[in-house]
Amino acid sequence: MIAAVTFDVTHTLIHSPRLGAIYAAVLARHGTQVGADEAGELVRAVWSEFACLADPGHDRFTSHPGGARGWWHRFLLRLAEHLGAPPPSRFAAAELYHRFGSAEAWEIYPDVPATLAALRAKGLRLGIVSNWDERLPQLLARLGLASSFEAIVCSSQVGVEKPDRRIFRRALELLAVEPEAALHVGDHRLEDVEGAIAAGMRGVHLDRRGKSAGLAGLAELPHLIDAPTAPAPATGEAAGPR
Repeated sequence: MIAAVTFDVTHTLIHSPRLGAIYAAVLARHGTQVGADEAGELVRAVWSEFACLADPGHDRFTSHPGGARGWWHRFLLRLAEHLGAPPPSRFAAAELYHRFGSAEAWEIYPDVPATLAALRAKGLRLGIVSNWDERLPQLLARLGLASSFEAIVCSSQVGVEKPDRRIFRRALELLAVEPEAALHVGDHRLEDVEGAIAAGMRGVHLDRRGKSAGLAGLAELPHLIDAPTAPAPATGEAAGPR
């Protein structure tokens, strides 16, 4: 029986549809011109680049000498390098840090509120497990989502990142459930599905783009949990220890 469900955040519960436009506008105010589409592509490319270099045993934000703000400033410097532009000032990085800590930069996916309500109606305990900096709890509160969760665990709190099992285990401790009674949902196969399985949980891959066999949306999740058996790992839906 599943007693608790934990969720990734970005591209699972929320997304930033104006990501490129926000970066382009801020950079323009600080002397660097770039189109919104190109800015969005560069943000995703630099994030992937940094993710490949990250050590899950150490949270990237708190392990940076300048903390989360310093990490995001380095992120912006790398983006400027890709553009062949002069290094943006710390004021540009500070403005972006503030913008993406506000609710206005984000949107909740339409299927999220009803899904969370349905899961809570079943008596399930809900939590967050996310590779995020210290802004996450307050951001979720500003978006009106924090009250749905009994545990909000981000990498900057624990000092490790998904797929390290310790970040999942911290959430399980706060939710007071055993790993085999918990399921984690996220859009990343390695960080979310494999990380959850390594922690003894079940993992559900969410693919909102519909390019894999994973769940196309969260509306299906309550029905999946009610199923008598979980699909095998190869389906990309629910997987876990046998």
